[in-house]
Amino acid sequence: MLTPRVIERIVEAALDEDAPWGDITSETLIPEDAIARAELTSREPGVFSGGEVFATAFRLTDPAIHVDVRYADGEAFAARRTLAVVSGPARAVLTAERVGLNFVQRMSGVATLTARYVAEVAHTGARIADTRKTTPLLRAFERHAVRCGGGHNHRTSLSDAVMAKDNHLAVLKDRGVSVTAALNGAIARLPHTTHVEVEVDRLDQIDAVLAAGVDTIMLDNFSLDDLRAGVRRIGGGATVEASGGISLESVRAVAETGVDVISVGALTHSARALDLGLDIRVDVHEE
Repeated sequence: MLTPRVIERIVEAALDEDAPWGDITSETLIPEDAIARAELTSREPGVFSGGEVFATAFRLTDPAIHVDVRYADGEAFAARRTLAVVSGPARAVLTAERVGLNFVQRMSGVATLTARYVAEVAHTGARIADTRKTTPLLRAFERHAVRCGGGHNHRTSLSDAVMAKDNHLAVLKDRGVSVTAALNGAIARLPHTTHVEVEVDRLDQIDAVLAAGVDTIMLDNFSLDDLRAGVRRIGGGATVEASGGISLESVRAVAETGVDVISVGALTHSARALDLGLDIRVDVHEE
């Protein structure tokens, strides 16, 4: 998802939002011939993500700016490390500073939180996955950051997989339609490559879904005992996903119930921006 075209489109929109008619502070205060060198430094440990996004913010502002990204996406770092060095025309460096920093702080925050979840379940076979609870228009950035932290991506959008949730099942029930029959009919109309997942919130819903031969069954907001019972009932007939308010404190116990996937909305909707700083030194050339 994180192609150069996607990066440029989103970063350009962010730059337009931040300086729609230019940066009047830098243009009126900073000499035109001033050169700046800035270091992106970590003020706490974490996992790096967004190096190309960070660099693109400066490159789109002024191609004369050079960005040396010193950590690869997905690489862990300690506090007080230099993650990237920026050098070039000072006005442009100052103009792009906040947009570049906002993106790399946000993405590294998501990657760092994801890595903590992944570490909690490393002794099991469960994988940590994100959800569609992403910042509008920033899904590609945030999902890339999840992968940088060792996590996995759920369906990208409503268009690329079937996922029948409780509200879908409620409509079927209201119309008196059998869940198994409805799923069978849907599967018959779908391409064979399309993944089908169904969410259930009670153990007694599993059999009707399992009978349709779906690919994944999501056990939503189940207790640990019910998760274990659900895994036994499904018995390898589908991938088992656990979801619903799973925290760092609870994820280990959830993984140990035997589920295959744990989807965690908090990876993207609750990750805080990592504390990274951009320290700038400006030199003015004198004749």
